[in-house]
Amino acid sequence: MSSDQIKKTLILKGVGVSPGIAIGRCYRFNPLDSQISFYKLKDESLIPKEVSRFRKALKESEHQLLEIQKNLKKAKIAEPIYVIDVHILILKDRIFTNRTIRYIRKLGVNAEWALRMTLDHYKKIFAGVEDDYISSRISDVQYVVQRILRNLSGEKREIVWETGSNGVIIVAHDISPADTAQMKLDKIMGFATDSGGRTSHTAIVARSLELPAVVGLDNITGFVADGDELIVDGTAGMVVVNPYTDMLKRYEEKKRHHDAAQDHYLQYGVLPATTLDKFRVNIGCNIEFVEEIPSAITHGAENIGLYRTEFLYIYRDTLPTEDDHLNNYRQVVEDKNLSWATIRTFDLGGDKFPNYQKQAKEANPQMGLRAIRFCLKEVDIFKTQLRAIWRASAYGKIKILFPMISSVDEIREAKALLQETRQELEDEGVDIAATIETGVMIEVPAAVIIADKLAREVDFFSIGTNDLIQYSLAIDRANERLSYMYEPLHPAVLRLIKQVVEAAQKAKIHTSMCGEMAGDPLCTLILLGMELDELSMNHLAIPRIKKIIRESTLKEAKVMLKKALSFNTAKEVRSYVQDYMIKRFPDEFAEED
Repeated sequence: MSSDQIKKTLILKGVGVSPGIAIGRCYRFNPLDSQISFYKLKDESLIPKEVSRFRKALKESEHQLLEIQKNLKKAKIAEPIYVIDVHILILKDRIFTNRTIRYIRKLGVNAEWALRMTLDHYKKIFAGVEDDYISSRISDVQYVVQRILRNLSGEKREIVWETGSNGVIIVAHDISPADTAQMKLDKIMGFATDSGGRTSHTAIVARSLELPAVVGLDNITGFVADGDELIVDGTAGMVVVNPYTDMLKRYEEKKRHHDAAQDHYLQYGVLPATTLDKFRVNIGCNIEFVEEIPSAITHGAENIGLYRTEFLYIYRDTLPTEDDHLNNYRQVVEDKNLSWATIRTFDLGGDKFPNYQKQAKEANPQMGLRAIRFCLKEVDIFKTQLRAIWRASAYGKIKILFPMISSVDEIREAKALLQETRQELEDEGVDIAATIETGVMIEVPAAVIIADKLAREVDFFSIGTNDLIQYSLAIDRANERLSYMYEPLHPAVLRLIKQVVEAAQKAKIHTSMCGEMAGDPLCTLILLGMELDELSMNHLAIPRIKKIIRESTLKEAKVMLKKALSFNTAKEVRSYVQDYMIKRFPDEFAEED
């Protein structure tokens, strides 16, 4: 192997957000693809013309986005159309527009320069937001700025390329649904981006299209050139640039194995998750957008175990109306392929709330005025959502889930408001269901400790392991320096989950799990041994989890759980569970070995 070849082969580690392996040629996507000039206007007489040029670019951008949105709907692409709405709202935002025009007028600079200054202003604001998800939403403003800049430059380039039979790997800083609308989707094999996480637009797009993707690669755009051969391993979160021959052969074999395994797994999607000794586990899917429902059903979801409703609020200049809520909920509950839909009331507050509801800065917003605490303070906003859920109950079975409950008082207040809205609708003669099952998310240690008390108040528990692990182990899960400590198999976490399930069983109510742990194959037998009634997860995880359950027995899962609980450290538990699962299911865990 030559030194030249060694230099060209790079292995980059990022975050795998959509599983699978893609092999193809690099196509570097830059939404601008043109040089932007920045200059001072020669005299004040040119300012009105520059403002007019900026306004024209705004109108062109809006027209293009509306056209993209229309084409997406025609193509029935399951990408979240709402993102386009967000970008249109930014274009129409007076504060955004007026700030740019003010820079043009006061500083005497061209529209491109003024627009970049506006973007810098928003970057500073978003950088001060502690919540990782919200701060990453600066990408929406960046997408809009890029589109306006392109129109200001007169650049109308659409994304076209010549490809071989293998198609291309899109490499970019980040990718929006609007960007993908310009691409030949049948020629795209996968995505690799500098930025992003599991909730980034690239991740959402990739999972929707079921294409392998790795994000958070820092500077892959600086390491690759058009035409470079790439391997994207969305399962391992790795990208190989210009693989050498033997490596390429190994990955081609790995890809064949993965693709065959996926076809094999999908056969299990339509089957019930029933163990060899007849213990049945309900399998649900976690969704954020109604567009995800078809994929959820295809992969074997029996119900929607968690419908997150925050997105009805975050990207709006005004509060969603009762009808806005109803229109979304109806689409979820009317699908006859699903047994029920569990709608979680909005988990917002602190720095996580939309622009139209300014909140006081909190030192620790994750433990501040959020979720049920915010709902019980802003009763009118909460009741709007509750009324819509009641109205949607006339169209299909709904369960309602209250997040971040830490006391009996909170659940009683929430239930009182639920009954109050029911009475209002009955007095108005509105058709609603006779009852709605209510549940609480168990995601703070206090809820675990009083689980026996909470169980008397509700019909079911749903364990949110993402936050439960974070709060129990005192670890910020967004802090990369502490990621190694975020351990679902920590003895304390396992004991907490077991305590919740036992309290529910004693009260004869159901227990679900909707955190990431539910979709982790390594944890499947541990959770089966706890006898959870339902596991709700990402749609891509469903077939594999069903397969493991169907090839297991409750008896062996209980033995495994007992052994796991006997260890003192998280490292000992993980080592034992990994060894057990690899030996018990060698085909399922061969790639992780």
